[in-house]
Amino acid sequence: MPGRRATFTLLRTMKAAVYRGRRRLVVEEIPTPEPGPGQALVKVRCCAICGTDVHAYLYDAPPVGTVMGHEYCGTIAAVGAGVTRWREGDRVAGGGGMAPPGSVPSFKAPRFNYRTMGFDAKPVRAYAEYVLMEEWEPLPVPDGVSDDDAALCEPLAVAVHAVRRSALRLGDSVAVLGAGPIGLFCVQAARAAGAGKVVVSEPSAARAQAALALGADAVVDPKDGDPVEGALAHTGGAGPDLVFDCAGAPSTLDQAMSMVRREGEVMLVALAWEPTPLLPVDWIAREINLATSFSTMPEDWLIALDLLRTGKARTGPMLSERSFIALDDIQAAFEALIRPSTQLQMVVRME
Repeated sequence: MPGRRATFTLLRTMKAAVYRGRRRLVVEEIPTPEPGPGQALVKVRCCAICGTDVHAYLYDAPPVGTVMGHEYCGTIAAVGAGVTRWREGDRVAGGGGMAPPGSVPSFKAPRFNYRTMGFDAKPVRAYAEYVLMEEWEPLPVPDGVSDDDAALCEPLAVAVHAVRRSALRLGDSVAVLGAGPIGLFCVQAARAAGAGKVVVSEPSAARAQAALALGADAVVDPKDGDPVEGALAHTGGAGPDLVFDCAGAPSTLDQAMSMVRREGEVMLVALAWEPTPLLPVDWIAREINLATSFSTMPEDWLIALDLLRTGKARTGPMLSERSFIALDDIQAAFEALIRPSTQLQMVVRME
């Protein structure tokens, strides 16, 4: 059964960046999805380029024909039969704020294969002019939250999830390894949760500057010295109470375990695609707790949007005019992002 059409004309085809294998994204015309019963069609306004998409591209993981992109916002363009939650024109952010009807508890859910990232289940995502969603998936964007901010709700929710899973207590000292978008959001989420001193390890001067602007007390450059010694120096020699590894570089997990205080906690947030060397003899005697955090839960999205609404989380220092690209420029953007870069965040803005 066809859905109710939007008040503007929906064309039969739309532009989308289709993955054609071997690190090749091709902007093509593909059919515009038609919302069926219980579905909503979202006209994409902004879609941020996530590091997970970059890694999938780098390792040629997406199936040919996939349209990636999962950090986005837009407006409801059309709804299917039976949809009562949304009206055409409503501003929404990409799904995550609601649990699927009849969903099982997360501890009983099937194991997730990060390498495939569920591409087969949802082959067309938001590097496209329109994206099809189930009625329960979108989140309403609060007044006062810009489209640019709303497109970054997902990575902020990832950081919120990591902080909520951690043992952070009011006044704890924190180290964050890596000041990419997730690391910068971890700085802000930890501050919002009551962290005391926050130290960041980051070699890029631009990212270091953003970290300081977003609440870090100090930044250690691992190119200029041992980041473990730097973290110890900024925490009175004891080491931080909690370390978030948001870098996923070959050395950072071992660094995190080496710098955290006795009986402290290391929260692994980054996802390394290659073997990570560890030397436990250097830190096992301190009885460190290692925890992991992956993706988000529905409540993390709601908290993330509220942090953006209240200004407790900001995106301004992460974005510049060169952060925004047109869909036609997405191949060049991915080629740039797989190389060492000072770019913090790139966002596809649809025309």
